[in-house]
Amino acid sequence: MSNWSPKILAIRIHSLAATFNRSYHRATALHHPPTGPPKLSPYDVNCILRANEHSQEFFGGSVKSYDSNQLASNSPIEDSRSEASCVHTSGLLVGIFDGHGGPACSQVISKRLMRYIAASLVPPDDLRQHMLGGAQSFSFLSCHNDKLEFVSEIKELYEKSFNQFANELTNTTLAGFQMHQTLENAFVRLDQDLSREAIEMPSLRTMSVAMSGAVALVAHIDGPHLHVASVGDCSAVLGTVTDTGQWVAKKLTNEHNSDNVGEVRRLLSEHPATERDTVIRGERLLGQLAPLRAMGDFRYKWSREQLEQLVVPQFGEQVIAPYYLTPPYLSACPEITHHILTPRDKFLIIASDGLWDTMSAMQTVHLVGEHMYGKAFLQPLKLPKHDITLGEISQMLSTRKAGLQKKPLDRNAATHLIRNALGGTEYGVEHSKLSHMLSLPQDIVRLFRDDITITVVYFDSEYLRNCPT
Repeated sequence: MSNWSPKILAIRIHSLAATFNRSYHRATALHHPPTGPPKLSPYDVNCILRANEHSQEFFGGSVKSYDSNQLASNSPIEDSRSEASCVHTSGLLVGIFDGHGGPACSQVISKRLMRYIAASLVPPDDLRQHMLGGAQSFSFLSCHNDKLEFVSEIKELYEKSFNQFANELTNTTLAGFQMHQTLENAFVRLDQDLSREAIEMPSLRTMSVAMSGAVALVAHIDGPHLHVASVGDCSAVLGTVTDTGQWVAKKLTNEHNSDNVGEVRRLLSEHPATERDTVIRGERLLGQLAPLRAMGDFRYKWSREQLEQLVVPQFGEQVIAPYYLTPPYLSACPEITHHILTPRDKFLIIASDGLWDTMSAMQTVHLVGEHMYGKAFLQPLKLPKHDITLGEISQMLSTRKAGLQKKPLDRNAATHLIRNALGGTEYGVEHSKLSHMLSLPQDIVRLFRDDITITVVYFDSEYLRNCPT
C-alpha cells in the first residue's frame, strides 16, 4: 500500500468497510440456511432454475456451443443478455447487461450495441453496398435467443440513429481498422445516441432509458481471437487446463468501481483537486452510483443546465447529485482485452455481478470443468465405428457406471452455476438452502441475492489446434 496516496488509501479502507456491511445479509443467507422443512420440492426448484435457460450449438469455427441462463431477483429483472452471429463477418457476439434504476437501459443496449458492433466490423465498401441496398440494423445479426422487439415508435428512432452511424462508418478507411478502436467507438457512439435521442426527442421512453443505466460486457470471438469489452462490474473468466489436467481461471476484465485503485485514480484525475473528497463518497460515485463506468445514467453526464431544463421538471431537484460541479462524472468508454485462444482454453464464462457476489473465478471454472466432463454421461452410450472387443466394451461400461455417479443434474452449465451459487455447501448442493433462496418474498429477496445472468461459451480444441493465428 506504500504507493497509494492518502486519499486513495482512505477511499479503499472506507470501501472495504462498506462492502462488508453491504454483503453481510447475503453472506449470512448463503452460509447459514434456515432450519425447518424446505418450502419448495426438487421439482419446483428445477422448474424455477431452468425456466430461462438456453443452449446453442455451432458447426465449424472455434465455438462449439454455449449455455445461457438468468434468474431474477428484481421484478422486473434488470439484467439482459444477448447472443448473435455476425451475418457479414464470421464472429460470434455474446453479451451481459446489468441494469440499475430499472430495466429500460439494459434492455435497449442489449439489442442495439450488438448491431453497432456488427456493422462496424463490415469493410466500409461492403457496408456502403448493404446500406444502399436498404439494410436495416437487425439484418447485420443472426440472433439466437432474442425474445424482445422494440415498439414501432421507438424502433424508427433507433433505426434512424443506426443509419446515421453506419453511413459515417462507410467513410472510414479499412487500412486504419483496429479492433480495440472499433469496439470502443461502438460503445461510446451508442451512448451518445441515447443522450441525443433523449435531448432532441424527449418522451417517456427515451427519458426512461436516459435516467436508468447499465453496465455492459460484450465478447467477440472470431477464430482464435477473443476480444472482451467491458464497462462496469460484469466479469469474464477463461477456463484453461494445464498439461497436468489442472484447471486455471484467467480473469479477462476489471471491475470499474471504488475497489479498483487504478479506476479511482483515473476518475480523480479528470476533476479538480477541490473535488477529491466529493467525487467518490461512501464507495460510490457522488455518493450514489456503485459502478464508475456505465451506459445511460445521464444524470451523471449531462450539464447542470441540461438537467435543470430536461429532468428536474419531471423528476424533481433530487435528481441532481450533491457536489455536481464538473460533469461528466461517468464514462461509457470500455476497457478492452484481447486474448489469442489455444487448445488449452476450454470455455469462457461471462456473468453479471450476481454470480460473483457468491463465487470466485476459480470456483466457477472448477464447476464448469467438472460439469463439462460429467455432462458426457448424460448422452446415450455410443460405440466406436471400428471393430471393438468385448473386453473393451466392458471397460467402457465400467467407466460409464462410475461416471454416472458424478453426472450433473443440469445439462446447461449456466444453470449448474446458479444452482451451486445459491445452494452450494462444502458437501455439495443442499436442497433446503436452495429452496430457501428461491422462495424469499419479493420485498426482501434483493437483500440476499441479485439478478444473476450467465453465459458459458465452449471452444473447439481441435479447431484451435489447427487454425492459423
